[in-house]
Amino acid sequence: MTTMLDVTDITAGACCAPLVREPLTAEEADRLAATMKALADPTRLRLLSIVAASEGAEACVCDLIEPVGLSQPTVSHHLKILTNAGFLTRSKRGTWAYFTLVPGALDRVSQLLVAS
Repeated sequence: MTTMLDVTDITAGACCAPLVREPLTAEEADRLAATMKALADPTRLRLLSIVAASEGAEACVCDLIEPVGLSQPTVSHHLKILTNAGFLTRSKRGTWAYFTLVPGALDRVSQLLVAS
């Protein structure tokens, strides 16, 4: 004799909602982590903020030393990290370096984290 078993639909009350967009790939997560690491420093956030708030989103390194209260080599180090992470570009004029905010650089970070 065959016994019939009740079938329960386990998908009806699933605890997990389906994904509504593609999650980060491992490679994208590695890049984003490196980018976020560059931003995960109070001094670098202040420097980025000062450059972004400057006329034309550009500032000379000579104008960035006093506001953060650090030495020129230390400020240059932080600016190099922000430049390598793609947030700033660097141009040299005479003896001074000028840093410009890369258009859309901060938007890229937020777009990866915000649902569309």
